[in-house]
Amino acid sequence: MTASPDTLSTDVLIVGAGPAGSATAAWAARHGLDVMLVDAETFPRDKPCGDGLTPRAIAEMDALGLSPWLEGRARNWGLRAAGFGQELYLPWPGGSLPRNGGAAPRMVLDDAIRQVALDSGAVAVEGHRATDVVMDGSRVAGVEFSSGSGRAATKRTITCRRLVVADGARSQLGRRLGREWHRGTAYGVAARGYIDSERSDDPWISSHLELRGTEGELLSGYGWVFPLGDGQVNVGVGTLATDKHPADVNLRQLLGHYADQQRDDWRLSGEVRDPWSALLPMGGAVSGVAGANWLLVGDAAGCVNPLNGEGIDYGLETGHLAAQLLADTIPNVSMDYTRQWAPILRRQYGTAFSIARRLAGYLTVPGLLPTLGPIGMRSRLLMTVALRVMGNLVTEEDTDTVARLWRASGRISMKFDERPPFS
Repeated sequence: MTASPDTLSTDVLIVGAGPAGSATAAWAARHGLDVMLVDAETFPRDKPCGDGLTPRAIAEMDALGLSPWLEGRARNWGLRAAGFGQELYLPWPGGSLPRNGGAAPRMVLDDAIRQVALDSGAVAVEGHRATDVVMDGSRVAGVEFSSGSGRAATKRTITCRRLVVADGARSQLGRRLGREWHRGTAYGVAARGYIDSERSDDPWISSHLELRGTEGELLSGYGWVFPLGDGQVNVGVGTLATDKHPADVNLRQLLGHYADQQRDDWRLSGEVRDPWSALLPMGGAVSGVAGANWLLVGDAAGCVNPLNGEGIDYGLETGHLAAQLLADTIPNVSMDYTRQWAPILRRQYGTAFSIARRLAGYLTVPGLLPTLGPIGMRSRLLMTVALRVMGNLVTEEDTDTVARLWRASGRISMKFDERPPFS
């Protein structure tokens, strides 16, 4: 590998151009900041995901100006929940959030959000994989990247005043900066693929809460079918795990088994394409989310819903929050995000993540789901509430009974957390 003499410089360097990184770039550029958005891949590119967009995600995409783009994509009105001999249609609750969700393959979704960032003034660099950080004392002075392969491979350093790490759940760059994932609380393992369906324009996303393995065993997770409106559906499976109750499942095999179970109902044809699995830290179960002049956003910061595995909405939201912090702080020697970013994330998500990951942990306890699952599915009221809290479709603007109880439960839960979210 040969070194390149090329050195670029920027105020805000963002590593990772998924929803979190691109949202940060878009909002920061709109604040007039000098922004460079770097990704290891060349766009468009794929990522493992269920492709579902909750009303929270729709709200953030609307704010970014992507409403016209969403008009041409699949739209859904809620969740079809099935399991334990029951099937319920549960509309999105609305309230302070939109009353519809959506779905779009990450191949096109991430490209669209990234384009918004570029249109807002961010400068893009593609095909550059972050390999290390250059430190100046406790501060990041730059990031080292490699591009190309073999004899054509080159190295480049991009210097910066501030760094935003948005390189995903595994966050190799975050690990180099001291980010640590704590697996004592629930985390997720999931796999998804695509398959042709005659029902790809169905206006309801579908979740099967009674997920059974190839031997008929009940798993602490769910299967999903998300219509994409283009002749195919995103089909996937996900299970919860903790250190005490690890997931012992072959995801690819389970994905094929689940797709076969849905074949007649969804009029599926052909085989599952592009299967891809992922391991997800959830509920802010990471420490080291910020340093003197750097911070983590989205999946890298563990911002994934412990009850449904959703991360796109949190990626968009944390990008918005991060950009505001960047705009509010002047890049000088007194700036220190160590004492600012984690408290911001905790105020925004701490109570919801604390109670959600506690409930998710209970679901991994053998015998609990077979007992509670049938009870819940027999009550439309309980499942309506469950949809709202599982999707974290509660905002500070909501003052109804469910919202107040959810927030109060979260505050109580945090008091008993051995390690609160983002600490």
